[in-house]
Amino acid sequence: MASPAPKLWFIQVNDLVPLRDNNPVNSTPRVIYGLIILNVVIFLLQVNLPPNQLESFFNTWGMVPQQLTASFQNLQGALPWVWITLFTSQFLHGGIFHLGGNMLYLWVFGNNIEDQLGHVKFLIFYLGCGALAALAQWAFEPTATIPTIGASGAIAGVMGAYVLRFPRATILTLIPLIFFFTTIRIPAIYFLGFWFIQQALYGLASLSRNINLGAGGVAYWAHAGGFVVGVILGPLLGLMKSKSPPRRR
Repeated sequence: MASPAPKLWFIQVNDLVPLRDNNPVNSTPRVIYGLIILNVVIFLLQVNLPPNQLESFFNTWGMVPQQLTASFQNLQGALPWVWITLFTSQFLHGGIFHLGGNMLYLWVFGNNIEDQLGHVKFLIFYLGCGALAALAQWAFEPTATIPTIGASGAIAGVMGAYVLRFPRATILTLIPLIFFFTTIRIPAIYFLGFWFIQQALYGLASLSRNINLGAGGVAYWAHAGGFVVGVILGPLLGLMKSKSPPRRR
């Protein structure tokens, strides 16, 4: 019998299925390519680890709220990797669907933000949103002992920047029905606005029900926090500056 998978707190964005947008870009999204490749390579490495090593791997490089809390309480004795996990946790995933959903969202929404900010600023923006999103999750569960992993705290920041900069862009969205699938085009302001409200409501519901988030699940506060960070940080890095019209595809 296979060993049980380690308990994890997932940061993921795959409730809706965006296929593409109608928002062409002027530049090659090199950082997006690099991030996707890096996430896939790390996932391929981690899936080849034995179960006991994989659990240790997640506990070392995932963001464990209890460890972060201890580091704040004892700054002089804080271990360096505890702070580094705010970034390393962004490149860990709990399964192929967790990885695939996150990378799909990154591809659909990220290329336009990288095009708008430029490669260097976009990388700073992406990693900053991911780290602050992890801190948002920590703020609501500071004593949790389960690792928080996943890229979508950072991707939620990208989505927040996208809806601020391109609210009228339309997203071709796959809608699963009972026996078949269909697609519709949804304006970004509705697609992403609904997604943000959903994450915030789920987060509030988890507090009102006194749910132990450490049991594993979806890191709703990382999603909502990352989205808000993206709305704030994007304009500070030049998101709203005018650029030349994108070339047609």
